[in-house]
Amino acid sequence: MIRTITKISAIAILLFVFQITLTAQPVGSQIKVGTDSHISYWDGVSTWIPVAPGLPGQNLQFVSGVSSWINNPNGITTTAVTSITGTTAVSGGTILCDGGATITARGVCWSTSVNPTIALNTKTTDGAGIGSFTSNISGLLGGTTYYVRAYATNSIGTSYGDNLSFTTTGNPQFADYDGNVYDMVSIGTQVWMKQNLKTTHYKNGTAIAYPSTDNTAWSNNTSGAYAWYNNDAATYKSTYGALYNWYAVNTGNLCPTGWHVPTDAEWTTLTTYLGGEVIAGGKLKEAGLAHWNSPNTAATNETGFTALPGGGRGYGWECNYLGSNGYLWSSTLNYSTFAWCRSVYYNISYADRTTTYKWNGFSVRCLRD
Repeated sequence: MIRTITKISAIAILLFVFQITLTAQPVGSQIKVGTDSHISYWDGVSTWIPVAPGLPGQNLQFVSGVSSWINNPNGITTTAVTSITGTTAVSGGTILCDGGATITARGVCWSTSVNPTIALNTKTTDGAGIGSFTSNISGLLGGTTYYVRAYATNSIGTSYGDNLSFTTTGNPQFADYDGNVYDMVSIGTQVWMKQNLKTTHYKNGTAIAYPSTDNTAWSNNTSGAYAWYNNDAATYKSTYGALYNWYAVNTGNLCPTGWHVPTDAEWTTLTTYLGGEVIAGGKLKEAGLAHWNSPNTAATNETGFTALPGGGRGYGWECNYLGSNGYLWSSTLNYSTFAWCRSVYYNISYADRTTTYKWNGFSVRCLRD
């Protein structure tokens, strides 16, 4: 039995596993679908033109009277990603039809999650209309897997092509709200950031207070705050990051999304994996004397953690211990005015578990959730 449909401009026919979408057919054309799943379309004059069956889930599209099967019902395909580096890649797409309204914007959008959208994620804008286009993707992080898909926008709305994934070259990285980029390192079952935190905003975009440089004002403050060593960001930010009080840590919003300030127990998991507190410091410290004072005892940095002697800021003194001590907060409270931290030193191999006043300004390393 042959079923005939006339005057088709945009009709979907479901036969077995085939979803058939017909757009931009020749004027006056027809289509017939046989019981053997073969498809033919009328050329508008005198001939039925056969079309070989597509695959399950594919859709039949017509552009200027030429038929083709595609994998996306919106008539958009995403171009395979090429020229991948640590920060850039090239993709694009092909738009086979406009859905009855002119395409006013097209490009690709991408994210570290599947199904990126132009409303929520980064995008390119690469002209208008149907046809093929090339998109240059930039601002990526090294060693990171991304998902990209082409999009097309007209007066009806926005449609998307198929999802493609790719992974940038280089070390795995992530960024904070300010755009500071961090490497990450796996140690045992944990994934840590390799640099001290530098952000001046919580992950929700709220600015972290930068209180008076007066020591008394810093010490009396009981809300989240940060400072730079000696109040000199130009000299110390890039290498040592910021110094945060524990009230900033306690907000739960200090680290970027997907990361958190480690608990005391999570620090213990790390030092236990490294053979205990007595020797863990040497395995965590940056080797050599570029930043550490001599003798930088037992420093091998075999973990890649690269702990640095960023010093701290505390009650009654501006900043101290740069080059000799590195202090790293935990998120765990210890009594009403104290919290746990870890300390590493220039002259011993310890990763010391210590408790300290919450008003102190110490470094932060984030741990992946």
